[in-house]
Amino acid sequence: MSTDDWKRQAAEQALSFVEDGMKLGLGTGSTAAKFVELLGARVRTGLKVICVPTSEATRIQAAALGIPLSTLDETPSLDLTVDGADELDEDLRLIKGGGGALLREKIVAVASERVVIIADNSKLVDVLGRFPLPLEVVPFGLRATEGLIGKLAADIGLEGDITLRRGTDGKPFLTDNGNHILDCAFGSIDDPEALEDALKLVPGVVESGLFLGIADVGIIAGPKGVEVLAGIEIDFEEDV
Repeated sequence: MSTDDWKRQAAEQALSFVEDGMKLGLGTGSTAAKFVELLGARVRTGLKVICVPTSEATRIQAAALGIPLSTLDETPSLDLTVDGADELDEDLRLIKGGGGALLREKIVAVASERVVIIADNSKLVDVLGRFPLPLEVVPFGLRATEGLIGKLAADIGLEGDITLRRGTDGKPFLTDNGNHILDCAFGSIDDPEALEDALKLVPGVVESGLFLGIADVGIIAGPKGVEVLAGIEIDFEEDV
């Protein structure tokens, strides 16, 4: 089986958490897109849900599949969010933001009663940091912000290139919120909580791609099957 197949397996398992009448958050990225695709098929067979997408890309996909959509202003409390991750560890700490939607993803996740992360097994790591950490930052004062990020990271023993993300046209990438992304290649982040605390001191950082204490369940699919990492008690429905 391919990585694409494993992503789909994880997405299929996540459907076991979905119940009729739920208010759902829909994640962003290639794995989350598998879940949206499968959810659309369930909606067409009668499942009743209302969903809040975490990006314009997800909104467009979900709308094309006929999934009923809302916003957090209209639906401020959600039952469940299903999203992917660029990395996760055994403690369900995540790095997200490879798709540039980390701010909306975090807002939606925190508004949810339960957060399920789906991924193929290449995303499961012992220590976060192999994937460069994305930070959403305001365009104003970008170089000053970058310099302060580097200084505070160095204070806790982290160093590495901090790169302004660019789009396929070579121009600075813009998030759905009109901000930039800085990708921080710090290497192994042994204490992500300390880094998160440091980043909160930088006024130009809108949000970091560190998702700590947010995920409740991780569903990891790979050559050995599906593994479930859970910080809560779970009860799978048999019919998924």
